Amino acid sequence: MGGNIPLAERMRPQTLDNYIGQTHLVGPGGVVRNMIDTGRINSFILWGPPGVGKTTLARIIANVTEAEFYTLSAVTSGVKDVREIIDRCEKAGRSMFSKSRPILFIDEIHRFSKSQQDSLLGAVEKGVVTLIGATTENPSFEVIRPLLSRAQVYTLKPLDEADLRRLLDLTLEKDPILKERDVKVEETGALFRFAGGDARKLLNIIDLIEQSTPDDKPVVIDDATVIDRLQENPAAYDRNGELHYDIISAFIKSVRGSDPDGALYWLARMVAGGEDPAFIARRLVILAAEDIGLANPNALLLANATFDALQKIGWPEGRIILAECTVYLATSPKSNSAYMGIANALAEVGESGNLPVPLHLRNAPTQLMKDMGYGKDYKYSHNYANNYSDQLYLPEQIAGKRFWHAGQNPSEAKMQQRMDEIRKK
Repeated sequence: MGGNIPLAERMRPQTLDNYIGQTHLVGPGGVVRNMIDTGRINSFILWGPPGVGKTTLARIIANVTEAEFYTLSAVTSGVKDVREIIDRCEKAGRSMFSKSRPILFIDEIHRFSKSQQDSLLGAVEKGVVTLIGATTENPSFEVIRPLLSRAQVYTLKPLDEADLRRLLDLTLEKDPILKERDVKVEETGALFRFAGGDARKLLNIIDLIEQSTPDDKPVVIDDATVIDRLQENPAAYDRNGELHYDIISAFIKSVRGSDPDGALYWLARMVAGGEDPAFIARRLVILAAEDIGLANPNALLLANATFDALQKIGWPEGRIILAECTVYLATSPKSNSAYMGIANALAEVGESGNLPVPLHLRNAPTQLMKDMGYGKDYKYSHNYANNYSDQLYLPEQIAGKRFWHAGQNPSEAKMQQRMDEIRKK
């Protein structure tokens, strides 16, 4: 039988030579590879699904740079723990034996409260510590803006089939316990499918098969064995990984495609798999703005109310609230005109840069500004018919450009008709 140390921990790489995946970051010319090669490590946050090497990469960086390495879990640590670690980092940084800035690794940094994240700012900004955070949630939602401005975000991807194959081969070659066993790899379809791009999950499945096989029998890895073993331990392999992203993608596309039955099915898959209800509710709010939009503005109100109600009601009754909102959004008329409008405007900003604000639109809180023409000739719209004043609201260089175009639905047809009429008058 296998040892007490899990296979995933036995196979945790100590250098980049055995690190699999994320070639866009650690391959030749990759930004993290360049940092390691130069020994100049800047603060950053690793964002990606479980089991793709976030913690391992942080440990490799510490090993290679010979930096003091401190780790905190956002689940169990408070502000006091953060401050104690920062004090230790300050002392380590002043040591004459210190070669590199101490590294503070925070797992699940998205679970840190605002006050906990605030307590990191000074140390990161002054260079007392190099912060490496790991998160499975979008940092733009979960990490405070001041901290994001001090730490670059790098996205890690699920391992593809070629990566999983390399990991399997390396494991059979290097693991001391598996090397002593007669391992027969006959099929890998189910193994890779259940792993779902998650290296830890793949290794856990292999570990499970090895430990459940008597010592005098060969360890057989094939589809039937994988399925049989996992049926005995379904909860251990039921959430996160690539499947997490595939299912939320199917859910979003079912709502967008106006299929309430498909949307409810994928919602049920997430509920049964133990998905974070707040994650689902947040996606519903985004869907309401991105895909229903101005065709039915009430959708955003309902989605936001769903998010609030979920926090008040909790689980498991919260699934009913999510289902109600899901059906409403799926059966609602659709429009992405607001989404496309901001995309068009951002594209213009990227192309034309920081164009000056027309003088008549500028505020004039001081006499000097008034003398310079700030606010001169501005027309207060409520003083005109239909509360509309015909004046320029864009920089002169792009006057007349249109970023918003009405969607093909009754609600926006009325909006467009009103705009056409008042502009004509």
